[in-house]
Amino acid sequence: MFSSSLSGSAFTWFISLPPNSVITWADLEKQFQKYFFSRVHEKNITDLVRLRQRNDESVESFVQRLRDVKNKCYSLVLDDWQLADLAFQGLLPHIKDKYASQELKSLSHLV
Repeated sequence: MFSSSLSGSAFTWFISLPPNSVITWADLEKQFQKYFFSRVHEKNITDLVRLRQRNDESVESFVQRLRDVKNKCYSLVLDDWQLADLAFQGLLPHIKDKYASQELKSLSHLV
């Protein structure tokens, strides 16, 4: 039941744990904190700016990947419109051209 309550990067992390690596709740807590709060995986604004939509990637998948990276930017605070602008800048050129005249206020507007 617990795994069905997770989503996004937490779910991806949980299903990637090796079998039998978590026996107790304390084990799960340690693994979680080690992964999400060790800052080993911490990202920054540069990681977001460098993100580009892949040729075979949908806009929805790209936006989700951007959100996943943003979730690892623990000390970065961005408004919705700033994150939408970063996402827009990373779109494939032909998609960017199609939506260049629209004002994006959030990632949901982009998707």
